[in-house]
Amino acid sequence: MTVEAVMLWNEPNNLSHWDFHMDEGWKIFGAMTKLAGKEIAREKPGLTRVLGGMSPIDPAFLKNLEGKGVLDAVDAVAVHGFPLDWNHWQIHEWPEKLSEIRTVTQKPIWVSEVGVSTFGAEEVQDFGLKRTAELLVGRAPRIHWYSLYDLPRAWPATTRHREAEGSSYYRHFYMGLLREDGTPKQALHRFADYTPELGICQWFHYEDHRLEDAVDWLRRLGVRHLRTGLSWADSHRPNADAWFDRQMKALESFDVTVTFCFTPGARGLRPDHTSPPQRVEEFAEFCTRMVRRYVV
Repeated sequence: MTVEAVMLWNEPNNLSHWDFHMDEGWKIFGAMTKLAGKEIAREKPGLTRVLGGMSPIDPAFLKNLEGKGVLDAVDAVAVHGFPLDWNHWQIHEWPEKLSEIRTVTQKPIWVSEVGVSTFGAEEVQDFGLKRTAELLVGRAPRIHWYSLYDLPRAWPATTRHREAEGSSYYRHFYMGLLREDGTPKQALHRFADYTPELGICQWFHYEDHRLEDAVDWLRRLGVRHLRTGLSWADSHRPNADAWFDRQMKALESFDVTVTFCFTPGARGLRPDHTSPPQRVEEFAEFCTRMVRRYVV
């Protein structure tokens, strides 16, 4: 297995993933990310460190972090975009969105999540996949399509207000190229036309029953680059290392970007995965332990 990169957090400027109501929250995020980046570089020099993909795409957010010295601790920055579902801009604006970020940093810009739901119609996803590839291939060194599988309806989506968000919430459950039961959607076979330039972002839940079938589909589609996560919160579950070992062993044939994120309830300022940690050193320790365990 090749772990080609580690990503520090996920959508830190999104309320569903980080509590940033107060400037103190940004100071903690900056300190946490800087320390984790430094310790990862000490543990594995040369391993690519990516700032967690921003959503929304916001140059001011990046300038804020630059002022706190965060960009000195990473090698690339990442963006997430869903113009056909959640963002207030149109799909053809993708090149402009990347250009906005290039005005504030010279670091490589990864598109670590981009996708289209089938909430309205499968034809929308099919169109969106084709147009996204036309607009992004060659403009970003890594592009991860979100996602392979629909989110099972029995699992809650990671978003703050849930059903109160109306259709915005339910779109989370239709982002896959495969339905929850594993049957293909219309866009699935088109995806193979764009690999390996397009990778996949697929989050695996703790002891996820879809893991082996997902690996089979990824191979059939010709996917080389895969983004997934190892949850700091999950690391506090019973037998967490056994699950992490199983997951990473199953993914050994791909070039993997591993995202480290989500605060354990007992380690946050609040008992919530979006909370800043009580001690930034603990997140850095988790990242370093995972790098030591899985990066060859």
